[in-house]
Amino acid sequence: MPTHPMVTHAKAGIFKPFKRMNCHVTTTSPLPRSYVHALRDPNWKEAMLDEYNALITNGTWVLVPRPANVNVVRSMWLFKHKFNADGSLSRYKARLVANGRSQQQGIDCDETFSPVVKPATIRTVLSLAVSRDWPIHQLDVKNVFLHGHLSETVYMHQPPGFVDPNKPNYVCHLQRSLYGLKQAPRAWFQRFASYTTRVGFQHSKSDSSLFIFHRGSDIAYLLLYVDDIILTASSSTFLQRIIASLHSEFAMKDLRQQSGWSNWNKC
Repeated sequence: MPTHPMVTHAKAGIFKPFKRMNCHVTTTSPLPRSYVHALRDPNWKEAMLDEYNALITNGTWVLVPRPANVNVVRSMWLFKHKFNADGSLSRYKARLVANGRSQQQGIDCDETFSPVVKPATIRTVLSLAVSRDWPIHQLDVKNVFLHGHLSETVYMHQPPGFVDPNKPNYVCHLQRSLYGLKQAPRAWFQRFASYTTRVGFQHSKSDSSLFIFHRGSDIAYLLLYVDDIILTASSSTFLQRIIASLHSEFAMKDLRQQSGWSNWNKC
């Protein structure tokens, strides 16, 4: 042994345990180049079937013979990996969208503007809730644009890979809004605003995306940012009543226990 006075871990009998590396590799299906490649992969095919069945269950369209001299919007599939917070794969996501670029103004779309909550409104409501020690809750609406009702007549080609073999020349007459349509955000906002008015909320005069409920001692403020909802109320009991009402009307994800403030932080 060396006689140098320096004390080392080895001289003191201190040794770090040897850590073996986990060389197990999880195979993730890559993003498909087209719907044809996606249908050949069991993971993506299952995701496409889930999306298609959800649209059918929602009554998004009915198949009709193609009318003469009408504009028919194209449809396409988008694919995305959804990850958990730790970076692991959560699920494969396939979404059917309409190609809004093939829509024609005044024929299958009209007004497309949809209000978005102002950043100053968000800061004001959150400051008010904190100062009064009110509970704050965040909710996320699932498949938000599918809740909107269309006022225009819109025809769309059948989804690629899911053409009805008995009706190959039929087209989809859309009954509900669909992702990709130019009027989809506006249709959703009108649908939500109609619901809030029906249950007793009122639009704020300063911001149409702020909904206020005030009846007796019960007060609530609701902020809508596309598919994200921030809700605060004067009591936890009243807050839970509003949340239960929202759940009965829309398919929602509760973000109370999650760090779901990313979209709001962008404001």
